[in-house]
Amino acid sequence: MTKKDQPYKSALHEQDGVEPPKTLSSNSAKSIQTKRKKQPSVEELVNGIISGNITDLSRAITLVESTNTKHANKAHDIITACLPHANKSIRIGITGVPGVGKSTFIEAFGSYLTNVGKKVAVLAVDPSSTLSKGSILGDKTRMEDLVKDENAFIRPSPSGDSLGGVARKTRETIILCEAAGFDTIIIETVGVGQSETAVHSMVDFFLLLKLAGAGDELQGIKRGIIEMADAIVINKADGDNLKAAKTAKVEFNRALHLYPEKESGWSPKVSLCSALKKEGISDVWELIQDYITTTSSNDYFEHNRNNQNKFWLLQTIEERLKSNFYKSPKIKAELDAQIQLVEAGKTTPFAAAEYLLSLS
Repeated sequence: MTKKDQPYKSALHEQDGVEPPKTLSSNSAKSIQTKRKKQPSVEELVNGIISGNITDLSRAITLVESTNTKHANKAHDIITACLPHANKSIRIGITGVPGVGKSTFIEAFGSYLTNVGKKVAVLAVDPSSTLSKGSILGDKTRMEDLVKDENAFIRPSPSGDSLGGVARKTRETIILCEAAGFDTIIIETVGVGQSETAVHSMVDFFLLLKLAGAGDELQGIKRGIIEMADAIVINKADGDNLKAAKTAKVEFNRALHLYPEKESGWSPKVSLCSALKKEGISDVWELIQDYITTTSSNDYFEHNRNNQNKFWLLQTIEERLKSNFYKSPKIKAELDAQIQLVEAGKTTPFAAAEYLLSLS
């Protein structure tokens, strides 16, 4: 056979793989598969949560965050069973622009709290991509010391489509963490400007982290955020930035006097800290304790929580109505047709909306 007659052999070809050694017996493999398939019951998860089992707590939170209707029913039963064991914590919301050092501060603050005997749960919201819908969920990586603390629990969750990533599911997660024995709940916002209202409506104390000398990135919404803040903490107050931080503290103290008195009877304070050097962290905790003492003595603490419950009742009704609307077979059948009519200029968005609402 001549070279010309030989069959062509490409350099790109697949070789037979090497079969991995059977290091696991068939009985062990079947046992592992059986355990993986077995889903714990509501009663098992509730008992595990109440006893402080982190695995069961994580599983329950996953059910709460799931969009599967089967999971929703199971999550509802778990939350209902855990509710009598909840409402025994201090809920702290922490916000600030990206780069202010929220994760570093929360790690230093959380470590301080666990050292003084507290059990801390951190609910960190990670922004979801509007294109891929994915999230990095890297908060555990950034809080590498706190995540190893047996008295701390860090749960990063994707923001999804909710405002700032905090909504009913975050609030329900708080209930589960409280039932698991965590007496201090920290909620970290995405820090994009519009999530603060949602966070403020589910926490007892709202903390705003600021930077000195970095420009005012929150100019457009500064007044609203500062009005909600119970304390302003200027982070990274160390080294060459210390002088600027002290100047910023004076300026913020002056500005706070221009705002109306809070219903809580509490006067917001300004504090300095360096989360990196773990300086000023105890001062922040003392501020929070003073706030709790003040608002508990004048009954605002319980009054505020009652108002928050009413707010989330109405929010839940709105979410359920919206969900049921889009799940309606009639709406699904007519929505695309109305969108096409709007795009063709044959009807207005308002007329289309009125028509669709009349079908529900």
